[in-house]
Amino acid sequence: MAKILFVMTGSDHWTLADGTRHPTGFWAEEAVAPHEVFTAAGHEIVVATPGGVVPTVDRASLAPEANGGREGADTMAKRLESIDELRRPVKLEDVDPAGYAAVFYPGGHGPMEDLAVNADSAAVLTRTLESGRPLGVVCHAPAALLATVGADGGSPFAGYRLTGFSNAEERQAGLADRAKWLLQDRLVAMGAEYAEAEPWSPNVVADRNLYTGQNPASSGPLAAELVKALG
Repeated sequence: MAKILFVMTGSDHWTLADGTRHPTGFWAEEAVAPHEVFTAAGHEIVVATPGGVVPTVDRASLAPEANGGREGADTMAKRLESIDELRRPVKLEDVDPAGYAAVFYPGGHGPMEDLAVNADSAAVLTRTLESGRPLGVVCHAPAALLATVGADGGSPFAGYRLTGFSNAEERQAGLADRAKWLLQDRLVAMGAEYAEAEPWSPNVVADRNLYTGQNPASSGPLAAELVKALG
């Protein structure tokens, strides 16, 4: 059994371009599906958030339209409720990533608010990348990579092939025109080689020890790739 660190947003909102707060948090499937994959493989999960706050689920991720109907939504809610680790997170600022076999970042719009500018998260990302241990980041969570950009404009993730929530998906979700910035644009500006697939289709990209997924449907397959990497 290995210990896997889940780094999760502590924000319950995303500030839009006009200053309004869009209610959000983490996306249920992006925590639930990987948690099930990792625990089924015998691994232990530790959740960390900024300040150790209990992470907020984006209520939209529990809606019928996000889960193939009411039955799917009810099932997702039950699966989420079963994850005890979400109720007792550790403080991200106290985390030593060397104590974990892998690090995983679930998405949701929340990381666009806090992890995108969080220095403690940036340190975890950079140290994990340098260590060679598997690092998984899905959907909007690659926003956290933006916090690794230094004063010189460089990032250790520049030159990596990766993916994340696409501009097309953000447009179809209805928030692109209201956002301060779009994730795909920022990742490209950071120097990453962005790899886009059809909206909402599973897309997992691996480059060295960095594993990324484009959207919620990619979260389970992404976790499966990390399990393979852990051997």
